[in-house]
Amino acid sequence: MHPARIAELLQPFLSPTSNPRHSEPAQAGEEPALLSATQLQSISTYIDILLHWNARINLTAIRTPEEVVTRHFGESLFAARHLFPKIYPVSSVPPGVKGFDSAFDSAEARIADLGSGAGFPGVPIKIWAPNIALTLIESNHKKATFLRELARALTLTNINIQNARAETLPPSTFDVVTLRAVERLPKVLPVAATLLGPNGRLVLLISSPQLEPTRSTLPTLTWAPPIPVPNSQSRLLLVGHAEPRI
Repeated sequence: MHPARIAELLQPFLSPTSNPRHSEPAQAGEEPALLSATQLQSISTYIDILLHWNARINLTAIRTPEEVVTRHFGESLFAARHLFPKIYPVSSVPPGVKGFDSAFDSAEARIADLGSGAGFPGVPIKIWAPNIALTLIESNHKKATFLRELARALTLTNINIQNARAETLPPSTFDVVTLRAVERLPKVLPVAATLLGPNGRLVLLISSPQLEPTRSTLPTLTWAPPIPVPNSQSRLLLVGHAEPRI
């Protein structure tokens, strides 16, 4: 798929949004975040590999390249943009928005994508913020094999594919744990929370009916207001913040 078309399709997901903790509009003069030519080419290569493997193993029900961009990459990069905003340096992040804006440099961030499957949102977050240390947790052997091939093809570094169940990993290991399109979400949420280190963030891409059950399942997390995903009637970005441990 041509990188220019990918950039066009992703524009709504990378445009400025309102402050997630307030009702203020985006700052005047803010420009949409732009992906580099290298990042767009990585996405194009990713799409080719995904659709090739999808003919052999069921990675996604979405079969057309444009839908892959808007449904998978758009949502994943929307989350990435809120985790690691590029409109200002970390030192000047406005106070009081810890649920979304980066509280640490991406070079120091340890991210785990639980139930990674086809690699969303973890791999697009890595494309957005190449310096993060990314762990993809996928218990299905064939899907884990796909993720290893994808990492090689995209020449990603500092990436670890764990072909294991999340329950077997050491607790309190990660700064951010992401979840998207995971089966039995209420059962998986407590496991995901145990992987968070102090001040860690649980980043969820869910549908609106899952909002209240999610918050009630993990009442010990401080939940930021959900942000609607562009071009969707029901998809939400929800972030829970773990309190510091004494």
